[in-house]
Amino acid sequence: MAHGPRSRAALAAAAVMLLGAGCAADPAGARPRPAAATAVPVAPPPTSAPPAPAPTPTPTPTPTPTPSAPASPVTRPPHTEPAERPAPTAPGTSVAPSPSRPAAPPPMLREGARGERVRELQARLRQAGHFGLNPTGYYGTVTSASVSSFQTAGGLPASGDVTHETWDALVARTRTPTRQELYPPTTRPVAEPDPRCLTGRAMCISKESRTLAWMVDGTVLSTMDVRFGSELTPTREGSFAVSFKSRHHHSTLYDTPMPYAMFFSGGQAVHYSADFAANGYGGASHGCVNVRDERRIAALFDQVRPGDKVIVY
Repeated sequence: MAHGPRSRAALAAAAVMLLGAGCAADPAGARPRPAAATAVPVAPPPTSAPPAPAPTPTPTPTPTPTPSAPASPVTRPPHTEPAERPAPTAPGTSVAPSPSRPAAPPPMLREGARGERVRELQARLRQAGHFGLNPTGYYGTVTSASVSSFQTAGGLPASGDVTHETWDALVARTRTPTRQELYPPTTRPVAEPDPRCLTGRAMCISKESRTLAWMVDGTVLSTMDVRFGSELTPTREGSFAVSFKSRHHHSTLYDTPMPYAMFFSGGQAVHYSADFAANGYGGASHGCVNVRDERRIAALFDQVRPGDKVIVY
């Protein structure tokens, strides 16, 4: 029998319903079949949850440094030694103040001083054998060295300055100087006279002491400082005699005044020198014997006669 489309649809629906009820249509005469067992759904095994992803660390932003003013150099205080701590004292005891040492008194005389006390100092040092010149009244390097020499010999501190202790020691070892010792006619001590000067009338002139001594029969009547010619024009040495005198002489060779000239060897003479009086031993003559004390040579000029001896040694 032919089934139409509707019949086929109805059959399909019925089959679906039978399948949904769990039964099956037995054909006629067939043995009953046991009911099909209902399958119990098995729960799937528990699955562990996947591990949570580790949190990604959030980078910490680096702070931008704030510019600051340049650091100034650190000045360290200078190293000082720790002050000495006073020793502890017992309770109830007082500390006696340490006695202060009195300041040394200033010296009586020192280098640069001038005057009568200096002249006396030099005369006393000369008596004691520590000063080789005649007193001048000026405390210079020579006097300072002489004071040091005296101090060393006496066991005193050799400062070169005259302290009260030095002065007392010097006075104790010397006598009061005479006026002749305080005011000698020459700067340097007069040398021992040459034997040729010990008889008759003679101008005894020593190159060593740079002095002239006017002597009559071995007695010194006057003395004075003199200077001589240079190496190029030396003063001649020997025994001579005064050939002539000229009070207001003027040199035609050197165009130089030569007052109180007493000639003894050609053009060489004993005469006053204004240059020697002004500049001392810083200069020299052209061979003559220069005198710087005008008053003394004026007096000598009046005493000397032509023919008197002139001894230069």
